[in-house]
This record gives sequence, C-alpha cells and structure tokens, in this order.
Amino acid sequence: MKPFSSPSDSESTVDGRRVVDNEAPLDDPAPVGLFDPLLAAGGVRAAVDDRAWLRAMLDAEAALARAQAACGSVPAAAAEAITATARDHRFDPAAIGAGATSAGNPVVPLVAALRAAVGPDTARYVHAGATSQDILDTAAMLVVRRALGPMLDDVRRAAAAAARLAETHRDTLLPARTLLQQALPTTFGLVAAGWLTALDTAVRRLGTVRDDVPAVQLGGAAGTLAAFGADGPALVDRLATELDLAAPQLPWHTDRSRLADLAGVLGGTAGSISKIARDVTLHAQTEVAELAEERPGGSSTLPHKRNPVAAVTAVACADQAPGLVATLLAAMTQEHQRAAGGWHAEWRALRNLLESVGSAAYWLRACLEGLRVDAVRMRANLDLTGGALLAERVSGALAGQLGRHRANEIVKAAVTGGPAAELADRLAADPQVSAVLSRAQLDELLDPAGYLGAYGELIDRALRAHRSRPTREDR
Repeated sequence: MKPFSSPSDSESTVDGRRVVDNEAPLDDPAPVGLFDPLLAAGGVRAAVDDRAWLRAMLDAEAALARAQAACGSVPAAAAEAITATARDHRFDPAAIGAGATSAGNPVVPLVAALRAAVGPDTARYVHAGATSQDILDTAAMLVVRRALGPMLDDVRRAAAAAARLAETHRDTLLPARTLLQQALPTTFGLVAAGWLTALDTAVRRLGTVRDDVPAVQLGGAAGTLAAFGADGPALVDRLATELDLAAPQLPWHTDRSRLADLAGVLGGTAGSISKIARDVTLHAQTEVAELAEERPGGSSTLPHKRNPVAAVTAVACADQAPGLVATLLAAMTQEHQRAAGGWHAEWRALRNLLESVGSAAYWLRACLEGLRVDAVRMRANLDLTGGALLAERVSGALAGQLGRHRANEIVKAAVTGGPAAELADRLAADPQVSAVLSRAQLDELLDPAGYLGAYGELIDRALRAHRSRPTREDR
C-alpha cells in the first residue's frame, strides 16, 4: 500500500486510512505473486482477485440504489450519483481490507468510503436498509458468475481437444491398465473418449450452477426486509433484474445450500481434471513414453528431463479443491438468522476454490491441446507381453471343450512358463490346446486388434453426445 497522504476532496478515509487510490483502476490486474503464474493461471484469477470482489460489491451497492429509485424510495438523481461514483471511483482494496478489522467485514468500510465520495446530500441513500451480508453475498454471486465464464471456456476447449484425440486415435492400440498393470488391449481413442465424457459432464454441471445458483441477497438486518417496508419483496425482484441474477424466494443468509451446490460441482470438476491430468503424467513416464506435452518442462540440474508441466500443474491446482469444498460444507452450520463465523469462513475458501479449479482447467486445456501421441510406442508396449493380454480370450475359446477351470489352468501355465515372446509356441505345443485350436486360430486369438469389445460404438456414443451438447450461445 502506498504511504498515506492528506486526503483530497475526492478521497475518503476509514480509521485514518486512505481508501481511494487515484492511480489504480478497479479493472487493473492485481500484482502477480511468486506462485500465481502456476497456481493462479488463466482467466479466473482476474475474475476473483481483490479488485474483482471490490467491483462486485460496488456493483451491488449501485444496483440497490437503482432498484430503490425504481420503487420510489430513493431519488433518481441520488441513484445516478451513487452509480456513477461506484463506477468511476478507485477505492484501494488494501485500505478497505484494513478497515474491515473493526467491523468484521469489508462492506462497512466500503460503504463509509462510498458515502464520503458521493457527498453529504446523497450519502444517506447509500446502502439504505441493507445489511453487510446482503452486499457481500450478492457480490459473491456476481464473482461466481463472472468466474465461471472463463472456467467453462477452458473446460469446453479441453473437451474439444479430447474429442479430437478420440476421433484421430480411434483405432490406436495400447494396453489398458488396471491396478497399474497391463490388463487387456484397448485404444487410445477410447481412453480419450472417457476423458471427453467426464469433461462434457463437467461442462453441463458448471453451466447448470452458473445459471441456477447466482441469486441476489437482500433481507436487511434479520432477513425480514423490515427496513424496506411494503416495497421489500418488489425491491428484491428489482435488484435481481438490475444485476441479472435470480430472485430467491427468501433471504438465504443462513441457508448456504447455494454455495454447497456450487462447491460440489467445482469439486467434481476438479476431480475429473485431476484424473485426466494424472493419466497424462503416467503415460508420459520415461519407461512408458506413450504421451508427451508439446512444451515439456526442463529441470534445474538434469538436462535430459522432459517434464509434463501442464499436467503436473493441473493436478496441483485441482488437488487443492477437496479441502476447500470441505470448508464450504462445514461452514453451512450457521446460527439462527446470521452466522457467527461460518459466513466469514466462506470468503477465502470460495475465492480459492474458484481460482484453483479455474487454474486446473486452464492447465488441462493447455496440456490436451498440445498433446503428442506416440502410437508406435503404444503398440510396442502392448507387444511386450507377447499376447499375454489375450489370455482371457484364449481361455474362453478352450473352455467349451476343456471346461473353464481347466482352460484357465492351462493358459496360466503357458503365460508364466517362459519368455513372453514364446507364448504362442508354448500354447501350440500343449496337446490339450492343439486338440482344440490350430496354430492359425491361436495367432488370431492372440491378435489384440480382434479383442477390443464395443470400443468403436463407445467412442461414437461419446462423440455424438459431445457434438449434440448445447453451445455457450445456445444456453
């Protein structure tokens, strides 16, 4: 914060602190911190920083004045003056935050600063009848809606990249892995289709909470609208119209289910992102080498390293979400009509949750849009087992003649009886096997391309669903 100076006529102070900063407009980005380029990346960061919250609170105060003017309780000229001041004045977030220590929330010092800025004739119409939580909750809903825009864009773009991978690598063979061990053949197209469906689900759920959760908060000191007289319910509706937010049935001061719904969707989105990014890091291991990022990171000491930095950072961001979700859910226990601590516990958790999930979405998009697929290495890894991944198929072909148990014993013995490359020879040399299957039949059964189940239809289903989902403009 800059050194204090004597306030001019266009400045105001709270507890001796200057709260108008004539050098830093509210839409300026906040200073970039040491970890921000990694853990606060993408468009969500600016949508949830201090200036974004301050802008949202000022938007809420200005909209309240306009709504009251529409209902006849505030002069139109006063509402216009408040709106103009809220739009044009440059309040210092650090000073507002410092002033919050004496009131327990940042709305009180902001209202004092706004009243000083509009002048004595209009000051009494600022924040008339509202309580601090009305403004901060409404601001939170504005921040949420604004932050979900860039987050949705990044998740959509990640989904589009997954769709391209699914289509391009529809038939690219690789080993499926269960418990980190090779299990059966699959295709990378099906792997990417699984990523796609998870991301499309996240897009749908994020779009739903963006449209359904953000609602104005207006109840007055105890949620009764008493300070607004008979105009109270109509004022809520008008305020909602001014801000393009939903009008709730009742004030939700201590009913935090809206934030719980949002937290659940953000946590689920983070989980999907983390799973996909973790897959990329596993496929990118040196010993596996099936995937690589377009711009891998290096090492401070090892020149050979090619680290999947985007995937690693997506995991790092996404894995912060569960604890933040838990904080928001724990804060739902709020006393009577106004919380003593639970409401306050939400503020940083909500901002950090939006920021961490938004950053994770940004990094996953960067990862998938530049992902390089080594189809040759995928097939080579599949061939390492010499056909052992098809043991289930061979056993099934023998079971009709030998019985399931005996067939499993014979095939298991062949798989474990020597080098992988000689599996077909060992099976063909077993008289019980050769009595049922010819060598040509064995070779066909051990071809991984012939044991992929309904992979093609599954990929097509994912792609059809992706292409048919509403676009942002359709919503």
